[in-house]
Amino acid sequence: MKKTISTAVAAAVALCASVSVGQPRPGAATVDHGKQVYDYWCLPCHGGGLGLPGFAELPGTQQLRIKYRDSPISPLLAERTDLAPEFVKVIVRQGVSFMPQFRKTEISDADLDALAAYLTRNNGASAR
Repeated sequence: MKKTISTAVAAAVALCASVSVGQPRPGAATVDHGKQVYDYWCLPCHGGGLGLPGFAELPGTQQLRIKYRDSPISPLLAERTDLAPEFVKVIVRQGVSFMPQFRKTEISDADLDALAAYLTRNNGASAR
C-alpha cells in the first residue's frame, strides 16, 4: 500500500513537471462544467463547513488542513492556487490515503478535464 501511494505521488510529481507553461486557459463553459463536477463529487468531502458530529470540518478538508498545518496552502481545494491539471487528474484516478480512486465510469475523462480546469482556474496563465 505504501509503495502504491509513493508510486502515485511520484507519477503525479513527474506529470506536474511536464506541464508546459503558457498553455491557453480553458473556456468559461469548461470551468463552469468543472464546478458542477466538483460540487457533485468533491464538495461533500473537500468543501467548507462543519463535518460529522465532533469534527470541525469535512473529512477531505480536515485531512488537508492536517497535512498543510504549517503552510500557507489552503485546505479548501476550490481556493488553491498551486494545483496543476495533471496532478489533479492523477490524484482523482489513483486516489491518495483515505481518498478513493474514481473510475472513468464515475468521472469521465472529459469531466476530469473540466474538473482540473476548475481547480486550476486560480493559478493564472503561468501555471497552465
